[in-house]
Amino acid sequence: MSTLDRTDTSSPPASDPVMLGVVGLGYVGLPLAIEAAKAGFRVIGLDVDGDVVDGITAGRSHIQDVPDADVGALVEAGVLEATLDSERLSECSAVSICVPTPLGKTGDPDVSYVVAATDAVARALRPGQLIVLESTTYPGTTREVVLPALEAEGGTVGEDFYLCFSPERVDPGNEIWHTRNTPKVIGGVTPACTKAGIALYERIVDTVVPVSSTEAAELTKILENTFRAVNIGLVNEIAMIADRLGIDIWEVIEAADTKPFGFMKFTPGPGLGGHCIPIDPHYLAWKMRSLNFKTRFIDLAGEINRDMPRFVVDKVREALNRSQRAVNGSRVLVLGAAYKRDIDDVRESPALDILSLLASDGASIAYHDPHVSEVEVQMSGGGPPRTLASVALTDDEISSADCVVIVTDHSTVDYARVASRAKALVDTRHAVRNRAVEPLTGGDPSGWVVKS
Repeated sequence: MSTLDRTDTSSPPASDPVMLGVVGLGYVGLPLAIEAAKAGFRVIGLDVDGDVVDGITAGRSHIQDVPDADVGALVEAGVLEATLDSERLSECSAVSICVPTPLGKTGDPDVSYVVAATDAVARALRPGQLIVLESTTYPGTTREVVLPALEAEGGTVGEDFYLCFSPERVDPGNEIWHTRNTPKVIGGVTPACTKAGIALYERIVDTVVPVSSTEAAELTKILENTFRAVNIGLVNEIAMIADRLGIDIWEVIEAADTKPFGFMKFTPGPGLGGHCIPIDPHYLAWKMRSLNFKTRFIDLAGEINRDMPRFVVDKVREALNRSQRAVNGSRVLVLGAAYKRDIDDVRESPALDILSLLASDGASIAYHDPHVSEVEVQMSGGGPPRTLASVALTDDEISSADCVVIVTDHSTVDYARVASRAKALVDTRHAVRNRAVEPLTGGDPSGWVVKS
């Protein structure tokens, strides 16, 4: 359903799209392409990675949340295809841009992927076409970066072509909320653009939520993830306070969560991961610095969350010290490389920082993750990253480690077995007691070191 006021009968939206182009077939673009094809669109997916294009053409998915069967059935039905040829976008009535927006080395937003995608779309722009940017970015990007490139091809926005921003809301591994049933926010450069965007997305998703402008839609997405980043930063700081006071932070959180109003539960962890929460707030911070405005909550939360991997390594050091061992020369087994449970995504994962810090302290490092076969770990002092392969979680692997660190609590791991065989155990996810393992000896009152 749409929340659009149907009494508004001003300029009609663009003609009903029958061919949708999706630029970027990653975690955002491929699920969108699948839902659009299921909804009756013919979909052309554009990507710069030949392996991605070849895989989809062969009916294979490279995204964990998208089954091969879905891709294969839609390709076989002729409603989904993938291509490297950007000229194919001229066949589309609507185009959705779903490319990455990482941070540069200096912490500034890197919109080069958006610029490249926009240039490709502009070259293929046709009259009446709807363009929607879904890539998360700072308020003003759609109007300041995308619009001028499209206008340079001629025509007037809202009349000759239509432009909107609609932020992606993908949560990898979420079995309840997915592309179809997650409400879709959309804002256009003009009211006619917004109506065109609604006409597209109300056929693909269950609920469309119009806002007054592209800037409002852009800020909506950043608010969502800044809210989470700041609250995670708060609970991580409280966790460090509880540690200093010798109080179990998880016990405190569970007690606070019994309050039926005025409290929302967040839990501490080893740091932030994924493409959104660790990065999106910094788009806004960068934008506001250019306006001489300090984003104090964002900056402080970022500082706290970035410090958590070092806090975890300090806990490993404490656990080893109790056995009169140093980190240098000890074997440390890290459980989990993905940034959250039951997915294969390692983008910005704190596990990579923890492995790097342990190696820098002289530890012999290994990791196990049932979803991630290998990772690249950056060593201190620069140079090329080191490739690590996931080890099998055998009894010998657990017992031979001087310390085991639970960083990502994948549901398939038997934590009772891990706890019984580990010499020392640091649990950053409260996984051991969450799974009803009997209390262990040698831990600390704060609950981070559960065995030493």
